[in-house]
Amino acid sequence: MFSFDQLRGFVAVAEELHFGRAAERLAITQPPLSRQIQKLERSIGVQLFERDRRRVELTAAGAAFLVEARRLLALADGAPDLARRISAGSSGTLKIGFTAASSYGTLGRLLNGLEEVLPEIDIELFEMVTREQVAALLRGEVDVGLARPPFDDTAFGSRVLLRERLLVAVPDGHPLALRGGPVTGDDLVGLPLIMHSPTRARYFYDLIVGLLPIAHQNVVHTASQILTMVWLVAAGRGIAFVPESAVGLGVAGVAYLELAGLGDTRVELHLLWTRESQNPALWRALDVWLAQQADAS
Repeated sequence: MFSFDQLRGFVAVAEELHFGRAAERLAITQPPLSRQIQKLERSIGVQLFERDRRRVELTAAGAAFLVEARRLLALADGAPDLARRISAGSSGTLKIGFTAASSYGTLGRLLNGLEEVLPEIDIELFEMVTREQVAALLRGEVDVGLARPPFDDTAFGSRVLLRERLLVAVPDGHPLALRGGPVTGDDLVGLPLIMHSPTRARYFYDLIVGLLPIAHQNVVHTASQILTMVWLVAAGRGIAFVPESAVGLGVAGVAYLELAGLGDTRVELHLLWTRESQNPALWRALDVWLAQQADAS
């Protein structure tokens, strides 16, 4: 196995094509440099230089090896700085879990804001419902989530990213859409309903059944993703309760109506992370996002 000192000696000779000048450049004498090159050639099993009293030239193998030697030395020289940047959180990898609904604007804003300040952090994205995000965070499979409450405050830190209205999505041409104005719970009695899954979309399910008298016999479909629900509404399968950001999906054939009687009730989306995370990139990202959120408020 060769050493980095041998690689540096080889590169110096290859660039100078003169052992004396290369030795001077390395601040050593010529005999040790010659021995380094000989040991390197024995180690890799090829002749790297054609040399006599008057000239030194790279062999074809030497020219190819020079490319790789420079690359290895660059990696070695850059490794300490990379380690320092990762330790400081300015480099590294950040794995983000997100609900499909959070990608309708919020996720993109977070990524753009992070890239402006910490462009060397690599981002990996994982679409998951909240329950899956919580499990992935606890297993260390993601670093931060865009999820719906509630959360275990002892295990997780969180910050509200977005509070938005809950709307009723109905097919275009539906009598409620033609009538206009906010709709009430009484207006929805007996209508076919596309409902959130009580297990995979528990936040929305609990929110809605706490606000409205949902009759089980009226539920024609259950789904965990907002996009799926909106497409089913567009197909005329029923009505659905969706966050206001769903309007940005631009699905044709759907009208969005205000729901009366909600008061201050809003749909919340949170940043979520484990309090014990050991990823420095997470803490730097949170500093950036929370500062940007404060500036925008």
